[in-house]
Amino acid sequence: MSDLPLLALKLSLLVFMAGSLLEMGLRLRLSDALSGLRDRRFLIYGVGFGFVIGPALAWAMTQLLPLSPPHALGLMLLGLTPCAPFLPVMVKRAQGDVACVPAMMLLAAVGTVVLMPVAVPLLATGLTIDAWAIARPLVIMVLGPLALGMVVFHVAPHVAATVRPHVRSVAAGAAVVLVVLCGVLFGRGFLASFGSFAVGSQVLFLAIMTTAGYGLSRGVRQQRRSVLGLGLCTRNVGAAMAPLLSAPGVDDGVIVMVTLGVPVQIACGLIAAWWFARVARRAATEGEAACLSG
Repeated sequence: MSDLPLLALKLSLLVFMAGSLLEMGLRLRLSDALSGLRDRRFLIYGVGFGFVIGPALAWAMTQLLPLSPPHALGLMLLGLTPCAPFLPVMVKRAQGDVACVPAMMLLAAVGTVVLMPVAVPLLATGLTIDAWAIARPLVIMVLGPLALGMVVFHVAPHVAATVRPHVRSVAAGAAVVLVVLCGVLFGRGFLASFGSFAVGSQVLFLAIMTTAGYGLSRGVRQQRRSVLGLGLCTRNVGAAMAPLLSAPGVDDGVIVMVTLGVPVQIACGLIAAWWFARVARRAATEGEAACLSG
């Protein structure tokens, strides 16, 4: 890959990630996020499923499925990065507890920055990169923009409301450029992946994580369980790709596998949101019927 396309890819990834997290911070009150995290069950399930079971499942699948080494590495990176920036949209479609979304997003952002520098060198044996080289872009592209947005929202909420749509548009444009560049640079890899287990392994991983997060989080209200399920069903592709752009000699197949996570998680997330919304409507109907009969 020549230097210019790679530079454009890195720049578009930086703008996409920083813009997405800045936009998130511009509507995120720290008090709201901390309020959601006071639900101990929600916190325990979020940490357990997001940063213990998720990475363990991704690793186990790479051992059991006939994935190529680059695709296996890509799956493990996706397994370490729960919760996409578009989670609020999915939760609204699912009629979930929107007030709990800030807690899930903050938990995922902090957990990713803490875990990835430790886990990647251990799990991804094909990636020769030290912990700080992994942590540095995550701090710059995840925690930095998120914290900046939260500060602006706290100090000047009217400014945050004015700026947020523009930031969202820039991030969306960068996402389009990123996908196009990946298609141009790795088009053959995308086509080849459909004859492998790449897409199927991602669908299976997301299906298991969504079902487990939603179905096994006992003692948590349905609307909050849908937040957990969708947080685990969606993946922060930008955070998963960040270490790849700092490591030398990364196989194109790894980037292909991570980028495939965009359409796969959107499709799986929409299906999960539809199902959770159906359950929420049914529960509401049953509650109204019980009130009327009472």
